[in-house]
Amino acid sequence: MAASHGNAIFVLLLCTLFLPSLACDSGGVKFGYTGSIGPDFWGNLSADFTLCSNGKQQSPIDIDTNNLVHELNMEPLHRNYTAANATLVDNIFNVALRYEEAAGVVSINRVKYTLKQMHWHSPSEHTINGFRFPLELHMVHTNENGNITVLAFLYRFGRPDPFFEQIQDKLAALDAEGCKAEKGSPVPAGSVSLLSMRQHVHIYYRYIGSLTTPPCAENVIWNIPAMPREMTPQQAADLMAPLDEGYRRNSRPTQQMNGRTVQIYHRFWGKKRRSSP
Repeated sequence: MAASHGNAIFVLLLCTLFLPSLACDSGGVKFGYTGSIGPDFWGNLSADFTLCSNGKQQSPIDIDTNNLVHELNMEPLHRNYTAANATLVDNIFNVALRYEEAAGVVSINRVKYTLKQMHWHSPSEHTINGFRFPLELHMVHTNENGNITVLAFLYRFGRPDPFFEQIQDKLAALDAEGCKAEKGSPVPAGSVSLLSMRQHVHIYYRYIGSLTTPPCAENVIWNIPAMPREMTPQQAADLMAPLDEGYRRNSRPTQQMNGRTVQIYHRFWGKKRRSSP
């Protein structure tokens, strides 16, 4: 890859992580989820988006629980989250919670990744045995070398989500503006506790994939707990309400595996249990 092209990808990646508002990229290239700017055409919208169509490790994927690799060397998801000040942002194509101070880390293969931001997709982007959940949360972390790992929680409808309740009253303050770096004025969310995100994960899936929005950068480590979290239908509706109608269904279709494998961690190996949605 030429240096100039590599620098452009790096700038786009930084924007995705820290100012994740690329429904218009820095060059004014708009992408969406329907029509001529939808996922099938992302790779043609910009030279920086070519991995979206040509990449071999793209996300999301369908996780076939009958075709998993039981990796005995996988470790539990060690997470050390705390309460930290956060900012709620409407990024045109999703609603995100951005952390500008230490909010915690997750350890993957004994490497620490720091939480930078989280955002939601509706319906879920990953599927389990072809089943698509109402919502998916992506907790995006980076390490000191700029490598990315994502902890992705699937949601089903049920009890209120205590984490979401902390920001629910702030969503109405998000304004809808034009297509620019930050669509609406960022809303301070105050101190948001992440303690509820530290619950034990007895089973999770791991694979190597990509960002699910342009530039679709690869070599992202995905970690997906098998047990879904819960939220109410009203909470899900409130979360998507600030977005324009064309972005309220903001999930990319599942991508080809291209020979990749999905690993599974199971805390109770002796019981030979397997999770299903």
